[in-house]
Amino acid sequence: MFQDEVRRAAEILRSATRVVAFTGAGVSAESGIATFRGAGGLWEGQRIEEVASPHAFAADPVHVWRFYDQRRTNVAKVRPNPAHEVLAAWQERFPNYTLVTQNVDGLHQGAGSRRVVELHGSLWRVRCTGCGREREDRTAPLPALPPRCAECGAFERPGVVWFGEALPAEAFLGAESAAEACEVLVVVGTSAVVYPAAGLVAVAAAVGAKVIEVNPEASALAHLADVTLRGPAGAMLPQVDAMLAGG
Repeated sequence: MFQDEVRRAAEILRSATRVVAFTGAGVSAESGIATFRGAGGLWEGQRIEEVASPHAFAADPVHVWRFYDQRRTNVAKVRPNPAHEVLAAWQERFPNYTLVTQNVDGLHQGAGSRRVVELHGSLWRVRCTGCGREREDRTAPLPALPPRCAECGAFERPGVVWFGEALPAEAFLGAESAAEACEVLVVVGTSAVVYPAAGLVAVAAAVGAKVIEVNPEASALAHLADVTLRGPAGAMLPQVDAMLAGG
């Protein structure tokens, strides 16, 4: 039964030219990065929402930055896994391929993905709260918290989307356009409960795209899937890719 699903997924992808991969925290969990929506979801006894919000930053920027500095330091120690590698390789396989992620860890780029639509921003970008200047900074840990803008001296904040903030318009519109135009949407490692990002699955299904879900457990939108692969993406995607390559 399991191999039948792998074969079905490969058959669907084999005839496709317009493919979107939509990834969530489960992909990075296989590299050793904690998923905050899993068991626990706390940092120093606080809910993650309490340290990842504009209100929290305004109240105590040092405390918020300690959380993000720890995340950056942890992420710097891990490496992309086979799921990241397959998704990067698919940019050469499919003529029109878009990789959309909810993850902020940069592991897709680490695996070689060149064009990644980051719906929730990146841990490796910081943005000035004064002049708005944004820059990449991969120093981990940072020498001083919070970092300050070299241009205006104001505090810099993590370049991620916090609870209560809107997704970056350009990224979301790009992802939505790709979902509306795709033939196949591959949903990988996401619980599909965080909106508006999770709405991309319904957008693709509504225009008749085939949906392939790769996740150990059924997501909130599993009922929209044409094929479900129940298992870790790092094991599932290489099997689909091997069957795809084998013709």
